[in-house]
Amino acid sequence: MRGFSARRREALSVKRKTESLASVVKETVSEHRTLTAGLIALIAGAVTLGLLPPLVLERIVDRLTAGKQAEGRAALLYFGLLAASGLFEAGQNVAITVFGQKITHGLRSAMCGKLRRLPAAYFTGHESGSVTSRFVNDVDTVDTLFTEGIVGMFADGCRVIGLLTVIFVKSAGLGLLLLASLPLLFWMTRAFQQKMLRAQLQNREAVARAANHVPETIRNIRMIRSFYRQSYMEERYDGYIQEGYRATEKSNFCDSVYSPIVIFVSSCIVAAVMVFAAAGGGLFRMSVGAAVAVTAYVAKVFGPLESIGMEIQNIQSAAAGVRRIDEFLREEEREEPDPALTAEKLLADSPARVEFQQVEFGYGTDHPVLRDLTFTAQPGETVILTGRTGAGKSTAFRLLLGLYAPSGGRVTVCGADAAAIPDGEKRKLFGVVPQDFRLVPGTVGDQISLFDPAVGPEQIRRAAELAGLHESILALPRGYDTPAARELFSQGQLQLLAIARAVAADPPILLLDEITANLDSGTERRVLRALELASRDRTVLSISHRACVPAPGVRLIAVGSRQSDFC
Repeated sequence: MRGFSARRREALSVKRKTESLASVVKETVSEHRTLTAGLIALIAGAVTLGLLPPLVLERIVDRLTAGKQAEGRAALLYFGLLAASGLFEAGQNVAITVFGQKITHGLRSAMCGKLRRLPAAYFTGHESGSVTSRFVNDVDTVDTLFTEGIVGMFADGCRVIGLLTVIFVKSAGLGLLLLASLPLLFWMTRAFQQKMLRAQLQNREAVARAANHVPETIRNIRMIRSFYRQSYMEERYDGYIQEGYRATEKSNFCDSVYSPIVIFVSSCIVAAVMVFAAAGGGLFRMSVGAAVAVTAYVAKVFGPLESIGMEIQNIQSAAAGVRRIDEFLREEEREEPDPALTAEKLLADSPARVEFQQVEFGYGTDHPVLRDLTFTAQPGETVILTGRTGAGKSTAFRLLLGLYAPSGGRVTVCGADAAAIPDGEKRKLFGVVPQDFRLVPGTVGDQISLFDPAVGPEQIRRAAELAGLHESILALPRGYDTPAARELFSQGQLQLLAIARAVAADPPILLLDEITANLDSGTERRVLRALELASRDRTVLSISHRACVPAPGVRLIAVGSRQSDFC
C-alpha cells in the first residue's frame, strides 16, 4: 500500500501486539504521576496513623491501673490521632475514586481510538449489543476494579501487615494464632473466588445477549408483528434475563456467606486472646493496657480482612470485563491509511478515475464473492454494475470505499489504493446514496451536513435545491432547523434527502445503490430527475439488478455472471 514504510508497518505491528488494559493503565499512571504519588502518600499516612491510637490508649490504661492520674496531653493526642487517621482515610478514598476515574477515562479513550481503527469485518461479525456492553458494563467494572478492588486491597493489605507487626511485638502468641488462621481464610477466599468468577462470566454473557436482543427486536418489529412472533421474542429475552439473574444469585450467595464467616473467626480469636491473657501464661502474657491495645488491633485486623474479601469479589467480578476488554483491544486492526493522501492532492495529481484491476474478494476463505473483476470508470462517466442478487455489486462499493481490502488485485481511486485513503478525506471524494436512508439525531439540516464543519448553511441549501427538497424543507415549522423525524418525509423525499447528503460536500464521485427499487413510478421520475442533476460532471457508479439497454453515455458492467444471463 502506497505511503507505508517498513518501519511504520513494524511499529503498527508492535502496537497491536502490546495494546491491552495493562498498557492503558501504565500510560495513565505515567501521565498522572502527582496523583499516583499523592495516593501512595495518603495510604501510607492512613496506615501509620491507624497504628498509633491503640498505643496511646495502652499508655493511658497502664497509668490508670498503676494508680496514676491519666495525662491530659495523652487524651488529646489520642483523639487527635483518631481525627488525623480519619482525615487521611477520607483523603485516601477520594484519591482512589479520582484515580479510578482517570483510569476509566483513559480506557474509554483508548477503546474509542481502537473502534476507529477496526476493519468493517469486525462490525459485521460482532453483535452491536455485545460491542456496546464492552464500552458500558465492562468499563464500569474496571472502574470498580480500581476504586473498590486493587487499590483498596493494596491499602488494606498494608494495614494488615502493619497491624500484624505490632501485634507480634505486643504478643507473640497472638501473632502466631492470627497467622495460623490466615491459611484457612486464604483457602476459603480462593474457593469463593472461583465460584464468583464463573458466576460473573455467565452474567456478563447473559447481559450482552439481552442488550443485543432489544435493538434486534426494535429493528425487526414489523416482521415480528406480521408473523405473530412477539411471544417468541419475549421468551428469548426472558431467558437471557433469567440466565443473568441466576448467575447474580450465585455471586450474591457467596458474598452473603463469606462475610459472616470472617466475623465469626474474628470473634473466636478475640475470645481466645482474652482467656489466655487472663490466665497470664507464656506467649500471651501482657499488661492490661497492652491487652486493651491488642484487642483493638485484632478488631482492626479483621476489618481490613473482611474488606479484602469484598475487594477480591470486586476483582473477580471485574476479571470477566477485563478479559473482554483485552480481547477487544487486541482485535486485528486495519492498516493505517496514508495521511499524505488528501483529496486535494489526489484530485490534483489525477482526475476522479475509478479502477478495478483483477479484483478478488470473499468474506470467507471458502466463499469468494468477486473473481477477476476488472473495469475502469473514467472521469465524468456513468457505469452501471449489474448482476443477480449476491453477485457482489454492493461488495464492489465497499471495496471502493475502503471498508474492505481486496484479497487479490487492486481497487484504486485517482491512482491510489482505496483502502489507503484516510477516512476524513473520503467525503470529499465520494457521495453515497444508499437504498435505505438513515436519520441521525439532529435537525433536518444536520441530516444533510452530518455535522461536518466544512458543510455550511450555504452548501446545505444548495444541496437541497439540487435534490428538489428546498421548498419542502422551508414548509416545515422551523425550516432547516426543524428536528428531524421520519414521519416528516415520504419515502421519495427520504431518497431525495439522501441525494442532498451525498452531494453536500461536492464530491467528484457518486455511488448509487439501487435507490429507486422501492418507489412508485411518479416518485421514481422525481428521484431520477434529481439524480440526473446530481450526476452532472461527476463519475457515477450505480447498482442495478436489471439493466439491458443503457442510455447514451452509460456503460454496463456485469458482476458475477455474463450480461446475457440477466438481460
